[in-house]
Amino acid sequence: MIVDLRIYTCAPNRMAEFVKLYEEAAWPIQKKYLGRCLGWYTTAEGALNTVVHMWAYENQGDREQRRDAMAASPEWQGYLAKAAALGALQKMENRILKPTGFFAAYDSAKP
Repeated sequence: MIVDLRIYTCAPNRMAEFVKLYEEAAWPIQKKYLGRCLGWYTTAEGALNTVVHMWAYENQGDREQRRDAMAASPEWQGYLAKAAALGALQKMENRILKPTGFFAAYDSAKP
């Protein structure tokens, strides 16, 4: 398994607008194409105006296939246009994470 960690920084006082747009327009699409969301959060302390979400994939090939399918969909293109028009995002980052050996064993032992 790999995890796609996505970190978005919003302009000050614009995070609520971005989260609302995402919930209404992007969340249903991403659930359909990407599958397993491990978490979707906003910061309460530390670097403010930050949204963090994580998606699990079997491997990099699975991630690429799912993200390519989503990117090709007209509904995703519509969301991207709305997000660009909103202008709330200042920075977008993503990181691909893989579990350490001890955590992979722990995670697979869970009921």
